[in-house]
Amino acid sequence: MITSIGTYLPTWEAPKGGRQCGADEDAVTMAVAAGLAALASVPAEISSVVLVTRDFALLEGGNAAALLGGLGLSPSTDVVERLGGAPGTHDALTSAERTALVIAVDTEGRAGAAAALIDSEGGDLQAVGRVHRSLPLRAHRSDGEIFEDDDPRLQRERGWRASLEAAALPDKPTVLAGVSRKEAAAFVVGPVIDLPTVGASASLFALAALADASTSGLMVGCEQATLSAASWDPAGVKVVRDEPDPQHPPKTRVSAGPDIKLAFTAYERAFEPKVRWEAARCRSCATLAFPPRHRCLTCGAEAEADLVPLPRTGTVYTSTTIHVPIPSMASPYSLAIVELGDVGVRALVGVTGPGSVDIGTPGRLLFRRVAVRAGIPDYGYAFSPEVTA
Repeated sequence: MITSIGTYLPTWEAPKGGRQCGADEDAVTMAVAAGLAALASVPAEISSVVLVTRDFALLEGGNAAALLGGLGLSPSTDVVERLGGAPGTHDALTSAERTALVIAVDTEGRAGAAAALIDSEGGDLQAVGRVHRSLPLRAHRSDGEIFEDDDPRLQRERGWRASLEAAALPDKPTVLAGVSRKEAAAFVVGPVIDLPTVGASASLFALAALADASTSGLMVGCEQATLSAASWDPAGVKVVRDEPDPQHPPKTRVSAGPDIKLAFTAYERAFEPKVRWEAARCRSCATLAFPPRHRCLTCGAEAEADLVPLPRTGTVYTSTTIHVPIPSMASPYSLAIVELGDVGVRALVGVTGPGSVDIGTPGRLLFRRVAVRAGIPDYGYAFSPEVTA
């Protein structure tokens, strides 16, 4: 049973429609945003997380530590990283165990992410059938180049349409996820749902759309010639959307130059407090230090502190905009010192979203990719100003 669904769309409009990732976003940050949305209305003890995407931030070493840190889950939580598109998400949902969190992310083309909490109550998704055929019209070569045959007729007629016929489904699908709205129109029953993505997250966006409309039906996820189908009864499922209004991307420039080297000792030492957004609380005097320090600045106690979560809301204490270019980073960019809640801690963070911010502006701290050094993403938090009508 699917208890809740959370969806996330980046702020920025894509040139060919839909949304595109910001400079500080990737599959992990978007997965965290969607996962937090799914858990917002029904906090639960999560036993496992399944991440489905074609765009893993790290191919070696895994993405689990950053993902769990951003979600605020125990580092011992089981994480499965599954390479796949819409059919892969379908299969992950129908095979997931209770208290699993299934997240699907797309960063290329139309970007978006969605997550589903599996538990004992909510909407009922039951596998109906699947077809595995091979028609690799898009493939990544070993040198990183992408091969793509963009013949839509071949993709339709010999790809997912042939798989639909081979599946011999009991009814016409209500939603066809993984293909464009125009392509799906001739093959679905009832109104065509306009989904914001066509990749791994499309299946979850479709489930959310049917839940909003209180509509049951047959769900089909397609990718090239692979197909997975399931019946969906959304009774009782909760949908939480983190979908800000679209905006034009800011004009920035990236200067040429050598990559900034990554100091692995500093990276490892700061990873947990930075990714989990935690401060050290002195056991002697309860003073908070962020980032954590070995010696308390108030009472002088050494190595006697506990890590505690920091508020993820705050107000701007002061801010500035940097125009001086840094190699491999987009400029201009804004920084802010943010007063975090009422705990007496101020943090220096980047500003995500359009433009600069004024003193006193309220907002949220969002999990973001703060830099990429030597191909390795470095995660932390950025300030997102509160949107006023």
